[in-house]
Amino acid sequence: MSLISRGFRGRRRDADADSARVPPGQYVTRDFPVLSAGPTPDTPLTQWTFSIENGGVLRTWTWEEFRALPSEPVTADIHCVTRWSKLATSWEGVSVDTLLQEVDQDAGYVLAFSDGGYTTNLPLEDVTGGKAWVVYTFEGEPLDPEHGGPARLLVPHLYFWKSAKWVRGLRLLDEDEPGFWETYGYHLYGDPWREQTWRVAIVTVARITLPLLILHGTEDKAAKSSGSQLFYDRAGSTDKTLKLYDGHFYDLLNDLGKETVMTDITTWIEARLPGGAKSGADH
Repeated sequence: MSLISRGFRGRRRDADADSARVPPGQYVTRDFPVLSAGPTPDTPLTQWTFSIENGGVLRTWTWEEFRALPSEPVTADIHCVTRWSKLATSWEGVSVDTLLQEVDQDAGYVLAFSDGGYTTNLPLEDVTGGKAWVVYTFEGEPLDPEHGGPARLLVPHLYFWKSAKWVRGLRLLDEDEPGFWETYGYHLYGDPWREQTWRVAIVTVARITLPLLILHGTEDKAAKSSGSQLFYDRAGSTDKTLKLYDGHFYDLLNDLGKETVMTDITTWIEARLPGGAKSGADH
């Protein structure tokens, strides 16, 4: 699994933001960072479809048919699990309520699926009642591919990983089924106001017995260094290292002082190679 991040600086703030609209641990940015688990898909609109499934395909729309459905403008605050929030974003798209009116169903959950194999799970009640849309414009312009175009799910009351980019359909389920990030330990629900980020990582980290190197910049706003400390404390490995870099930010290998970070990584690895001068775990 590779993680691609562009446009994320972790330093820009909006001092005039209404704090009552910002969940705990979040900061407001005017940027629109890009965070993807893989390359950006490229599906021609002539081949694009959106489907609702339940053991089989119940309903499918082509791009032209989808764009002909009733649409509505949406203004919403969005909150990423990497700790940035962007307020008063403007979208247009089709309500999930409108889509589900086309099928008979009594599901309790949905699994959104996308180009590239991405999935994410949601309770049905969180995508109905005017809470979710499939959107295709952002700030009055067609949605850029790097932000999920031609269409993405928008579920603004949950962390933004639930707003699946490049969405191609909804699978109706009777029981909850973890999606892509949820399988890797993200919370099944993802409420930013309750900081529902991780679900099982700290529990399962005790199973890690291999040599472990953890690096963290103290000015990182994507994740708190206290989380890395907890990860270190709970890890089951007897050979583990935690290095905190004062003044460093989110992307240590592209930040100022990256040479020091690379030297530390190289030294740590060489000490554990056959014949290396490993001196034991450090902290």
